[in-house]
Amino acid sequence: MKRVGRADTAPEMAVRRHLHRRGFRYRLHVRDLPGTPDIVLPRYRTVVFVHGCFWHGHDCPHGVARARSNADYWNGKIEQNRRRDESKVDAVRELGWNVEVVWECEAGDPRELARLERRIGRRMRR
Repeated sequence: MKRVGRADTAPEMAVRRHLHRRGFRYRLHVRDLPGTPDIVLPRYRTVVFVHGCFWHGHDCPHGVARARSNADYWNGKIEQNRRRDESKVDAVRELGWNVEVVWECEAGDPRELARLERRIGRRMRR
């Protein structure tokens, strides 16, 4: 697990490239915010967490398989990750930030990224 990258993953880079091409400017991995969000858009008061489907327990239609060996350990670990994710999102929202979560299976889908872009853009017009 040590070798699993935390920053600059392929899904995160896809989201970053999409947002940057559309004119969004952001900061990366801001440690001042709870959970060190992957992407922070200060102008829109929005943070984006890019989650891996396996590591964060996403029940996605692409069918990311659960671990079969040492299943009790992995199921417990993934459940712990989910609880920690919820607490990070709550803590960031308490500070007045909007939170978006992009799953690994959505990061490569242009339609999903366009939806994300529209949700963020609407915040500026408010």
